[in-house]
Amino acid sequence: MTPVTPEAATGRIADVYGQAATDFGLARMPVLMTLSPAPDLLAATWALLRESLVAGPASRTGREVVALGVSVANRCPYCVAAHTTLLHATGDHELAEVVARGGTPADPGHAALLGWATATRTAGTAGTARPPRGWPFPEEHTAEYVGTALAFHFINRIASALLADSMLPGRLQDSRLVRSLGGRVLARTVRRRRPAGESLPLLAGPATTPEPAWAAGTPVGVAFAALREAAGAGRALLGERARAAVLETVGGWDGEHPAMGGGWPAGPSAGLPGADRPGARLALLAALAPYRVTDADVAAWRAGHPDDADLVRLLAYGAITAVEGVEASILRDPPAPSGAGSRPTPPPSP
Repeated sequence: MTPVTPEAATGRIADVYGQAATDFGLARMPVLMTLSPAPDLLAATWALLRESLVAGPASRTGREVVALGVSVANRCPYCVAAHTTLLHATGDHELAEVVARGGTPADPGHAALLGWATATRTAGTAGTARPPRGWPFPEEHTAEYVGTALAFHFINRIASALLADSMLPGRLQDSRLVRSLGGRVLARTVRRRRPAGESLPLLAGPATTPEPAWAAGTPVGVAFAALREAAGAGRALLGERARAAVLETVGGWDGEHPAMGGGWPAGPSAGLPGADRPGARLALLAALAPYRVTDADVAAWRAGHPDDADLVRLLAYGAITAVEGVEASILRDPPAPSGAGSRPTPPPSP
């Protein structure tokens, strides 16, 4: 795949890259670049990322903890490295390193956020324990925190499918010194508050799908609806039987990582016509195990679909199908009522 570079970008792609450089502090964001063959998908992904994680009054440190927790749960080394560095940029260096080591933050609020975030992959699904009743953030910040979790369930899948595991050459991001220095470089940008809604003019237009109830009337809600619509359009690249196989398999997913043996996902696609199997396989991998996408999987699909945009849209369809399942799981057990601005006390570890 040949992404559009910042130097070659024009139009909406250039506008997204420019806003990302200003608001995120990075002139080149590889995850966004992988989506550049599909500008509507690129803009919607950036809008959800910005409005959930970067803009608004909610704690950036808290939201970075959620982004990192989701990335750990999804086994996305690229995103884990990136958001460990961004946690350093918030100024909480010890927190960043504790989470990077797989430890539990000393602050009960951060510990509760991390536990909630990592549980969202399996929250309320069959065979797994529900997270404790109540969400570990103020009710008025629901859009930002839930939006951040869902944004990274999507972004992790795109990054794992299309990017190398290492964020820096030679795995330099594994060095605490490198992560700390990277955070210091980004600190001024990360700690600057950004007004909400500035990414929305980059979208293709109002989505025809409704905003989610958990973020209705907010920029996060607009951005999530736009991403759901842009990514969902990839379903048109699959035949009817292939779409049904993807929906049935993801619908029955228990939130766990698929077993390495048994030829998965050969089973769900076994009854499909031969021409439908490469697309169904890629969509299922993107949804449930994107880190297992291989060059051979991509080549099999591209034999009939050489367009880069088709590859990106198919992977995005698999990713958003999983995200919608995660969203339903998160919302299945409503939070316990709490006073505005309060934070529930996290339960003791089992």
